[in-house]
Amino acid sequence: MYKNFSLELYRGEIVSIVGPSGVGKSTLFELIAGFLKPMKGEIKVKRISQIFQDPYTSFHPSYTIINQIKDVCSIKDIKKFAKDLQVEEALLYKKPHELSGGQLQRCSILRAILMKPDVILADEPTSALDNIIQLEVMKLLLKLLDRVGILLITHDLDLAKWCSDRVIRL
Repeated sequence: MYKNFSLELYRGEIVSIVGPSGVGKSTLFELIAGFLKPMKGEIKVKRISQIFQDPYTSFHPSYTIINQIKDVCSIKDIKKFAKDLQVEEALLYKKPHELSGGQLQRCSILRAILMKPDVILADEPTSALDNIIQLEVMKLLLKLLDRVGILLITHDLDLAKWCSDRVIRL
């Protein structure tokens, strides 16, 4: 348990939380996202979107990807971002179980971007992707920094050092 933990994240900044399994990274994610309540103190957040480590748990199995994206945000810029993320348009009209883990994770990232958040909470967002797609996705996330702050939770210290303004080790 951590006492007196404080974190500020600003637009244009990536802060990475790095540490081994079981240290509390995902719990911190759940606290910030509002899924858990802090035992003490407060958490102030504006408009956030999340990218979860396991994309299969973040989509309903019975509905198409496009319908699930439409449920939470405008799809005005979907073609541009889908192209950047290498999400073929045909994938958007499929159900989650019809996509590979990497395809579904890119759809999850697409949805998070389209929500136009102030902060993106990203819990191991590229762990399901191959190295080339990982790099392209991280470059796309870096391009978004003019409009968001990103809290990246990862086991990958090299990734955190490469892309982050600050690295916090738990």
